Amino acid sequence: MKRKQIGMLVFIAIIVILMVVTSQTPGTIADADSYQCKAYATILSLLPPVIAIGLALITKEVYTSLLAGIIVGGLLYSNFNLELMLNTILFQEEGGMIYKLSDAGNVGILVFLVMLGILVSLLNRAGGSAAFGKWASRHIKTRIGAQISVMILGVLIFVDDYFNCLTVGSVMRPVTDRHKVSRAKLSYIIDATAAPVCIIAPISSWAAAVTSSVPADSGINGFAVFIQTIPYNLYALLTLVMLIGITLLRVDFGPMKTHEMNAIKGDLFTTPGRPYEDNEEEVVKENSHVLDLILPVAVLIVSCIVAMIYTGGFFSGTSFVEAFSGCDASVGLVLGGAVTLVFTFIYYMLRDVLSFKEFTECIPEGFKAMIAPILILTMAWTLSGMTNLLGAKVFVADLVANSANAMQGFLPMIIFLVAAFLAFATGTSWGTFSILIPIVLGVFPSGQMMVISIASCLAGAVCGDHCSPISDTTIMASAGGHCEHVNHVATQLPYALTVAAVCLLGYFLIGILQAAGLAGISWLALPVCIVVLIGVLFVIRSRTGREEI
Repeated sequence: MKRKQIGMLVFIAIIVILMVVTSQTPGTIADADSYQCKAYATILSLLPPVIAIGLALITKEVYTSLLAGIIVGGLLYSNFNLELMLNTILFQEEGGMIYKLSDAGNVGILVFLVMLGILVSLLNRAGGSAAFGKWASRHIKTRIGAQISVMILGVLIFVDDYFNCLTVGSVMRPVTDRHKVSRAKLSYIIDATAAPVCIIAPISSWAAAVTSSVPADSGINGFAVFIQTIPYNLYALLTLVMLIGITLLRVDFGPMKTHEMNAIKGDLFTTPGRPYEDNEEEVVKENSHVLDLILPVAVLIVSCIVAMIYTGGFFSGTSFVEAFSGCDASVGLVLGGAVTLVFTFIYYMLRDVLSFKEFTECIPEGFKAMIAPILILTMAWTLSGMTNLLGAKVFVADLVANSANAMQGFLPMIIFLVAAFLAFATGTSWGTFSILIPIVLGVFPSGQMMVISIASCLAGAVCGDHCSPISDTTIMASAGGHCEHVNHVATQLPYALTVAAVCLLGYFLIGILQAAGLAGISWLALPVCIVVLIGVLFVIRSRTGREEI
């Protein structure tokens, strides 16, 4: 009781102080263009995401943690004026929640989420998921086979990370459930084959984002540079090696080991939280067929790809590569989702596996299933907006620019660390490399060192995005695997940090080779890192043992 009373007194004292500050400072910004808060581009600009991430990991409660980070960001931006804080959080044009939700690209992602929720509900109600699960159980006999199947599908769907996360989870969840793979492990595999695959796939929305981040006046072919970065994108490549290694060696560590051992005993979740439990009852129908799942998913994949190149002008004469690099992924996914829902409706009506009433019932069911990721995404976007308003990107960019010339030999390693931290704090890898790539080009305008430095920037951005609880890809992976978000973050973090540590070794080795005049054999860093990572996994297995199944 004393602790609660002290806490309440502290809270009241803070509110009183803020009200006094509010009464003595203006509640509106007279000139938005010239306004800057006192914390702008200082280390305090990183405080909101640090608070949100720290609270999420400590309390295991993501909604209030994100909200706390948003409030701190609003207070810092408004110089602790309560009225201005509320206006900033809700209505600020560059970071407020209302404006984030009015952005066409963001709304497109939310609409696609709802469409995927409806499709999953339809697949389940028609018995397609159960039929596919039975078919898969006859062909996939082991836990290793189930996990490898998720990986293969994740690698094949390289077009877009959002699309990857939700589609792979929807298709493979019944298979992994039957083979007692924990939801945390499923979400990790989904996440590890989403952004890491997209960032090394030439035909993907990520390749388009990287290409567009190269300044137009630099005289550099952004797509050609992207292709050259692939062998040096150590984090993306080593994450795939990590996946294969832990699966074939049957080794897990950290919180993931607890989740996996509990899954083998029958508990797929470990913790009490089951955010999608109401949507997971498998419907079995006598007339259902495996094609009732495969055909809608195949149509979804094809229609989304066609819709993406359509938005890029492919059918107006633009080449395939140019159309993909210039596509609007958000619009393409929504168009593809709409086509898939129409096809699924007609197909199920003709197959007589669903009545019209059952079809319409799936619409609100699908929407309800996606409420959790929609809420988390909305607050994550707002938190990212608050961080940008505080000038976190400017602070980090200045830090890199000021130290670049003095430490050129170690620049790949430094860029990797900075990109990882910035992506972790802001929850966006695209925003990270759009800031850092122009800085890298300023230091290394050409040559192999330019390619390696850009590769380390991309690798760090994906690493930070992979680790961050406020990353939209991480949120999507939780939704795709029907795993409680904090569980996914906590179990994935040790794996991502292990790969990141090996990556640092690789970029350090590249820096030494560059300094020694042996730039021609910089490619050796990748095989060396692969050997080191496999060795680390063998050491972990010798200390922790391996799974019984």
